[in-house]
Amino acid sequence: MDDNALSADFPLPSREDWRRLAEGVLKGADFEKRLVSRTYDGLAVQPLYDKAEAPARPGRAAHGPWRVAQRVDDPRLEAANAQALEDLEGGADALTLVLPQAPSARGFGLQAQTVEDLDAALAGVMLDLVHVRLDAGGAGRQAAALLIALAERRGHALADLTLDLALDPIGAAAAAGRMSAPWEIVAERSAQTLSDLAARGFTGRTFLADARPVHEAGASEAQELAFALACGVAYLRALEAGGHGLDAARDALSFLLVADADEFLGIAKFRALRALWARIEEASGLTPKPIRLHAETAWRMTTRRDPWVNLLRATVATFSAGVGGADSLVVTPFTAALGLPDAFARRVARNTQLVLLHESNLWRVADPAAGSGALEGLTDALCEKAWALFQEVEAEGGIVESLRTGALQERVRATRAARDAALAKRKDAITGVSEFPFLDEKPVAVAMAVDDAPHPAPPSSEADANARPVAAFADLVAAAADGAGLARLMAAPAGVAPVTLAPLPRRRDAEPYERLRDRSDALLAAHGKRPAVFLANIGPLAAFNARATFAKNAFEAGGIAALGNDGFPDHAAMADAFAESDATIACLCSSDALYETEAVAAAQAMKAAGCTRLYLAGRPGADEEAWRKAGVDAFVSIGVDLLGLLEDALAHAEEAARA
Repeated sequence: MDDNALSADFPLPSREDWRRLAEGVLKGADFEKRLVSRTYDGLAVQPLYDKAEAPARPGRAAHGPWRVAQRVDDPRLEAANAQALEDLEGGADALTLVLPQAPSARGFGLQAQTVEDLDAALAGVMLDLVHVRLDAGGAGRQAAALLIALAERRGHALADLTLDLALDPIGAAAAAGRMSAPWEIVAERSAQTLSDLAARGFTGRTFLADARPVHEAGASEAQELAFALACGVAYLRALEAGGHGLDAARDALSFLLVADADEFLGIAKFRALRALWARIEEASGLTPKPIRLHAETAWRMTTRRDPWVNLLRATVATFSAGVGGADSLVVTPFTAALGLPDAFARRVARNTQLVLLHESNLWRVADPAAGSGALEGLTDALCEKAWALFQEVEAEGGIVESLRTGALQERVRATRAARDAALAKRKDAITGVSEFPFLDEKPVAVAMAVDDAPHPAPPSSEADANARPVAAFADLVAAAADGAGLARLMAAPAGVAPVTLAPLPRRRDAEPYERLRDRSDALLAAHGKRPAVFLANIGPLAAFNARATFAKNAFEAGGIAALGNDGFPDHAAMADAFAESDATIACLCSSDALYETEAVAAAQAMKAAGCTRLYLAGRPGADEEAWRKAGVDAFVSIGVDLLGLLEDALAHAEEAARA
């Protein structure tokens, strides 16, 4: 059939046609409030986009699968080696060596203090066949010296290796709150390090613009991009001032972004960074080249409660990073928030990538998002916002000065506050934690619990050692080859005062709810039962079921078990059932229609039965004053500050337990 004839019989609807139908369904409700959402950068996410006709965007250097990377972070060298070999045999082709000084070690980390230790941890690992990235935080230069010394001891030509030394003095300082020396000294040492490496034939990436510190502090997508850009530009300037050409300087850089459970924003963010850095290169007089872009799934989104849901979040994040154009990806194992992941959790993390790569074939299309109106629109909007934030940092004197004055930290703090409010109200819901909690979950195995970690996470008093003026990098390598350990290599020089900064905090989104659950567990351990809320269901099942289910989910998010029932013939029977239960708090649950006629009498009956704290599931509207006079203390509804409500309820339960 002729396409024109088909379109004549079935005309294509226009945006206006769709808008008219949508507004009809809304029945007068505000279109923007109901169907247009906004990101933490204030960017509008529309319900419908036109097809995009955008030009091709910068992508990976070569079309093909991204690298499947696994963390090597077991403090026990023999176990770490077994870990690495098992990962490589199981499909990984990249390793990230996480040392204890790295913030991402979370109290663990590879205890490779000497070249011999590192050699033992990497026994059987062929460095010329595997991509290796360091993650050493404040021990960056010293850890790099150990790795270079090991490669040379094994007879490798450094040019034949694919290494990311990942020196990031700015990111390490932002996380730790302390830079070991003024930036001028750090910058000079960074340029000298690159010169020493070039003299040894090293052609890998030396520096890393790592966005994890701001992401873990609660930053928005545009703030994360702006931070990565600003760090990258600071390293470019430092290396150029130290005598390196801009082309060589940009080839020494790689980037790391965090992938979380927001699928579309995640894809747009990864695509945006490549476009933004190409703009930096053009402004510097360079012809853009593909950057090396690493990804890690977000620590911020992991949970200790119902950790199996972390598998779903990590899968979405992996999809976003892969489709968005990451060159390598580390999937945080689903038990990481509970301790050192065991072999099973590591295998699942590895296989999450392998399934998406080789069964879903995500890698076969260079840029799957190209032409999507939604993803192109979000990418452009993020580019515009991130560029404005980057310029703001530049106007403050660059990223180091912005961190020194606390200006960047304050902007991130404001975003974190907005996130906290959304988490408290469950606008940002966490499945398995603030939504659909499971109080009877079973313990999940880990290789080593957090409480059993051999050392604490690096405190803020540990300085950023990436550029400590201890010695030239060549001298560090020579000392490492002679057997010197990290402690000696990191010896602080006299006469150089560190620079203190306000550290960026690191916090998982689920932590406020998890603290409530911990208090519930403490009551269970001490008294043999959890705090409980009695669901005072009014009327037939059809009247109370929806709100009873809502109330159960809400209270159990704080570890308060909901005592359900099938309803009662009258208020006296309901009050008697409450009195016979173990609960001291209760929640009225029913329909708006029944509340109008029954809420006051029901509330009075519950208070007379000894209820110390009475809630009502629903919005009070014009009846609030009357219901409060009858004994209702608070209301449980969509949009309420649930964390505040649960804190109140749990405090009453704890008080009753002490009585």
